[in-house]
Amino acid sequence: MRQLLAAALLLTAPCLGFAADVQSLRGSRPNIVLVITDDQGYGPLGRHDNPWIRTPHMDALHDHSVRFDRFMVSPTCAPTRSALMTGRHPMRNGITHTINERERLTLAATTLPQSLRTAGYRSAIFGKWHLGDEDEYQPGARGFDESFIHGAGGIGQSYPCSCADAPDNSYFDPVIRHNGKFVQTKGFCTDVFFDAAIDWIDVQRQTGDPFFAYVATNAPHAPYFAPEPNRKRFADLGFDKNHAGFYGMVENIDENLGRLLASLESMKLFENTIVIFMSDNGMAGMAGPPLNQPIGTAADGKPMIANNGGMKGLKGSVDEGGVRVPLFVRWDGKLEHNQTVDHVVAHIDILPTLVELAGATLPTNQVEGRSLLPLLADPSGPWVDRLLFDHKGRWPTGAEPNDYQWVDFTVRGSQYRLVGEDELFDMDADPGQTKNCIDQHRDLAATMRQAYDQWWKTTRPLMINETAAMSKTKPYHEAFEAQQAAGGIPPWQRLR
Repeated sequence: MRQLLAAALLLTAPCLGFAADVQSLRGSRPNIVLVITDDQGYGPLGRHDNPWIRTPHMDALHDHSVRFDRFMVSPTCAPTRSALMTGRHPMRNGITHTINERERLTLAATTLPQSLRTAGYRSAIFGKWHLGDEDEYQPGARGFDESFIHGAGGIGQSYPCSCADAPDNSYFDPVIRHNGKFVQTKGFCTDVFFDAAIDWIDVQRQTGDPFFAYVATNAPHAPYFAPEPNRKRFADLGFDKNHAGFYGMVENIDENLGRLLASLESMKLFENTIVIFMSDNGMAGMAGPPLNQPIGTAADGKPMIANNGGMKGLKGSVDEGGVRVPLFVRWDGKLEHNQTVDHVVAHIDILPTLVELAGATLPTNQVEGRSLLPLLADPSGPWVDRLLFDHKGRWPTGAEPNDYQWVDFTVRGSQYRLVGEDELFDMDADPGQTKNCIDQHRDLAATMRQAYDQWWKTTRPLMINETAAMSKTKPYHEAFEAQQAAGGIPPWQRLR
């Protein structure tokens, strides 16, 4: 028990059994393409046994990758994105919500693109940022050389704070902020983001310098709009409106992923490019019936049931289904294909992994995650146990976080998940969390609670956005209106 507690508190403890070729991966400076989807979760993917969805390109990437089958993120989007950018827990980045000034990534943090810059990388973001809409928080001020994004947490969103996208924006023909200036695009948002990413990658490859392309779709986040062919296929199968839109967006992402992979092939980039695919949190509830309840009626009259890999919980839950998502990592000629890692890893591990690959400088006194290079080199290799902590956050604005310490939290080890103070699940024997086994493991549960309590006490002082006043203005609205008054919103000009 003492050893487990010590491992939990020393989140940066090194892993054992480094594979022989880790050294060849370290500092190899590959190009990095990271695709992250919004609210897709684990279930909506062909290789994860979804009975209706067609994702041939995600499936192919799955088959050509080292895949981490127990990859943990946060219950909602901005927290996960902050962990990717910093290598530490979201609440230690000041992020305890997705709105109300509590989605802003602390300006004291060093971001992933800032770290990669120390190794000569150029970085670009396409799609969703969601770590602050005020100028000093925007990607261009946080290390990205190219920024092609919407505002807030989704296209068209607007809240009574600084978190707001361009006014009256739409998933079709969206207005996008390109390096600080708004442009008018044509087409469905996901198509547009991948167009921009492919163009930028093509330009970068000609320079010979390494690059980081962060493709962050806002789909399949609500509202559930998809291109008509994608939506219609599910409507014709018998899905209701929201679910047809959701699954249609996933299939559209898959089509765009296929375009991206084909472009990397035609540009002859695969041998020096690592491709990563993931989602930001568990599958969305889709504003419809809950998990395992009918979401439509198929042509044969049988009810259609939402599929989430047999896990309990959806987006916003600290149960496994709310925080477990795919992680596929492909690097042709360097990593083995079709390999599965069963160890529990997390979003905080992405930054140290990529920084080590790049031979870049790791931020000082910031990173809690571990490099995954040993597991990429040897997927069946050992991994030192540790505890991962998570909390839903989202308490009312102005509330004292300490009053919510013991509400909506979880502690995850390699085998057990503690949910709240009174539920413990053996995730190996009972991945669906159907049997509370706390009575058989009272000492283990007590150790996990003690570790969480110590973690919380060191984390609470870093929640720096809790007393922030709500902005009286919406920076995106102000900038949009100023640009309109100064000459308007020009059409987006592609790079090729």
